[in-house]
Amino acid sequence: MARHGVGSDYPCLVLVYGSLKRGCSNHHWLAGAHDLGEAELPGLALHDLGPFPMAVASPGAAPLRGELYGVSDSQLALLDQLEGVPRLYRRERRQLASGDPVWVYVGRKRQVRHAPLLERGVWEGPRQGNRGRREPLPKPQP
Repeated sequence: MARHGVGSDYPCLVLVYGSLKRGCSNHHWLAGAHDLGEAELPGLALHDLGPFPMAVASPGAAPLRGELYGVSDSQLALLDQLEGVPRLYRRERRQLASGDPVWVYVGRKRQVRHAPLLERGVWEGPRQGNRGRREPLPKPQP
């Protein structure tokens, strides 16, 4: 982790690929987190569920591309609440293409069986037909 400059204030690395990314509706949940730039994560396929994406295990898929953040343990617990762990997503420990361990939120294959695959491994925001249907969640309470 030292390679990314994450210290005792930010003990956890988390890769985000959906509504938590810069410019998206839930990015405020990462207020105070250490932005470490973009990263790739092999072994996950990204699907577009409309208002948000979901990554699922898929060894042959193009690398998932997202944003890497250093977060505190308490921020990670808040992100678990946002992501509906363990009901909607599971938080899994995986290795980035660089070899660094990272947390990422992963769904189950049955949850994406009718959702389009994002072949490039990048989510660019809600599909047109879903814009405005879902309000962003309120800001987290420390």
